[in-house]
Amino acid sequence: MKVNWEGVYPAVTTKFTADDRLDHEMFAKNIEAQLSAGVDGIILGGTLGEASSLMEDEKDELVKYTAELAKGKVPVVMNIAEQTTKGAIKAAEKAKANGANGLMMLPPMRYKADDHETVTYFKAVAQSTDLPIMIYNNPIDYKIEVTLDMFESLMECENIQAVKESTRDISNVTRMRNRFGDRFKILSGVDTLALESMLMGADGWVAGLVCAFPAETVAIYRLQKAGKIKEARDIYRWFLPLLELDINSKLVQNIKLAEVATGIGTENVRAPRLPLHGEERKKVLQIIDEGLKNRPVLPDYLNI
Repeated sequence: MKVNWEGVYPAVTTKFTADDRLDHEMFAKNIEAQLSAGVDGIILGGTLGEASSLMEDEKDELVKYTAELAKGKVPVVMNIAEQTTKGAIKAAEKAKANGANGLMMLPPMRYKADDHETVTYFKAVAQSTDLPIMIYNNPIDYKIEVTLDMFESLMECENIQAVKESTRDISNVTRMRNRFGDRFKILSGVDTLALESMLMGADGWVAGLVCAFPAETVAIYRLQKAGKIKEARDIYRWFLPLLELDINSKLVQNIKLAEVATGIGTENVRAPRLPLHGEERKKVLQIIDEGLKNRPVLPDYLNI
């Protein structure tokens, strides 16, 4: 299935049972909610997916199961976050074999590669597969920035097609457009900057709070795409306190708690992560409860 790199791509959470196994039933319920809301793809194995704590067989299982659930309606994208080039190439091979339609790629993990090493890493993986690739550019969290000059070098790899723009600098959308035109699709990777980024020309949104609020997230994208900026902005203003739960070191726990509130998830996380407790949990619940109390009535955004 072709990956267009446009629209809303949820970075979905991985669901666990109380005894720390993959929770297929709740995962399927959440994916169905995403598909019904009109998302344009599913991303597995990111930070929200607790990829660093997943076993290799669990990653394989997740890709296979998600491909079954998606039924060709939307592409399934697997995140690649590996310590070695050899490991990343193997992960890309397995993702394709298990049914993934595309890849999202972080720079090398743990080792802080320089620009030349990072570009060489991306090229080696891209040349090893025919799957389309989105580069995840997040120097805030992962300490390596993929600069414009590095993207210039990556242009020779036709299957490197998009960037998840998470530098926190909205002007990078314009810099990318000025330098490369439409060569790379741009998806905002920061929930609290998503509408602003799309209004500046980003093609879509790799979203986090969509895990709990899929309809509202897709509505914002569809409305701004249709030029209904005020309508999109009104929903976004309501959404912002919830979206801020994504820019936090406890984003996984925060968003899973929000999924509980909307009936499409559980609080179960994998240790060493633990569910929120005490005052921290109380504060997050207050934000979620306030959002639910004032949840907007959405227009018929799927038919605009």
